[in-house]
Amino acid sequence: MTNETTDALVSVGWVVDRLDEFRRDDPSFRLLEVDIDPSNYDDGHVPGATKVDWKTELQDSTTFDVPTKGDFEALLGGHGIDEDTTVVLYGDMMNWFAAYAYWLLTYYGHDDVRLLNGGRESWLGRDVPVTDEVPQFTDRSYDAAEPDASIRADQPDVLDAIPKDAALIDVRTPEEYRGEILAPPGWNEGVQRGGHIPGAVNIPWSQVVDDEGRFRSEAELRTIYEGDGIDGTEEVITYCRIGERSALTWFVLHELLGYDAVRNYYGSWVEWGNTVGAPIEKGQRAEIRQQ
Repeated sequence: MTNETTDALVSVGWVVDRLDEFRRDDPSFRLLEVDIDPSNYDDGHVPGATKVDWKTELQDSTTFDVPTKGDFEALLGGHGIDEDTTVVLYGDMMNWFAAYAYWLLTYYGHDDVRLLNGGRESWLGRDVPVTDEVPQFTDRSYDAAEPDASIRADQPDVLDAIPKDAALIDVRTPEEYRGEILAPPGWNEGVQRGGHIPGAVNIPWSQVVDDEGRFRSEAELRTIYEGDGIDGTEEVITYCRIGERSALTWFVLHELLGYDAVRNYYGSWVEWGNTVGAPIEKGQRAEIRQQ
């Protein structure tokens, strides 16, 4: 298991030791739960945590893009967060949308943001406090930085990357990658064509976590990516269906392994698969990239 307490990753024990600080109406520490199903929060959560709805609060429903700077500032300020707050994120499904929220906070320049290793399931699986109490915090003024374009890829960036032999990582399931299905079972497909971006290698997000949802050791993680010729010396673009699973892989590469040039393709397959003329491939995974 990877070191559970780093600049980007904290353990259940680390949070337990600071529960009093997370409960206080003080902007120094704040816990945010971001689930696929926001109602999970109501069934019990980490004391001091407040809920963020990824569908209504972490995207702009009109533009299908990230929240505007103003909306993002209002969101964080409404949770009692200011620019100096240590924000710890966690969620269900092994932190899919918590990792997306982490990427979004980083995109808007928040300096001190952490991810709880193992997420909601890891917390509930331990003998630690759980509550259904919803804390109330004083609103704060939040001033976000301008978006950091270096960690985001859009469709033109991906088109430019294909002939340059950049490392494109498709983190979806092999069945999605091969074009056999358009979305994980039970999910709205939202896309017309199956397959993958030409030249992309398939390294499913699930390979980076153990059975309990905690990240694998640094050595194991490096082996996973170096097995496909990805060692951090090249530009890397990650993508999935809607950008949340790929945000988890972005977190692993950029934050845990320290790869510098890693971008998350925000539009991911929903955009690519619905774009007239965007090239696709189907079938088996791409050959291992040669350095």
